[in-house]
Amino acid sequence: MRECSGKMRGRGFSLIELLIVVGIILVIAAIAVPRFMQSKMKANEANAASALRSISTAEVSYQTTYQQGFSPTLGALGPGSPATAAAADLIDAVLASGTRHGYTYSYNPIDADGNGQFEAYTINANPVNPGVTGQKYFYVDMSNVVRYALGAPATAASPPIPQ
Repeated sequence: MRECSGKMRGRGFSLIELLIVVGIILVIAAIAVPRFMQSKMKANEANAASALRSISTAEVSYQTTYQQGFSPTLGALGPGSPATAAAADLIDAVLASGTRHGYTYSYNPIDADGNGQFEAYTINANPVNPGVTGQKYFYVDMSNVVRYALGAPATAASPPIPQ
């Protein structure tokens, strides 16, 4: 009988060995997960700043092409076939929807003289879940200078992002 139990013992891992392996995996995960989340936030933030630049460029194209000021909505810059002032096909459908890569985009056209044409605009990109999808808030207007703030929506007075 003793001989049989000795053979069984040599075929598997002991409970202590398994606990040590699980402990090592947990330590590695505890180090890796926060760094992964940080890198994901940084990627979302970089994408938001890039998206604001794309929207600003699309606004210039819209204004030049349709000769009626800036677009009335973010959706008006989105896909259209054929491209029209209501669907200019200048940005992708996901960005035109107002949410992408953990950020929401708030487009505010400005009709300063009340003639029905928008002479100016502002766009804010705010994290969907601050501290998880991003920490920075972004802002851009017709100047195409992307600005950022921490803890609250960015404004025209916020510092520009470094180039």
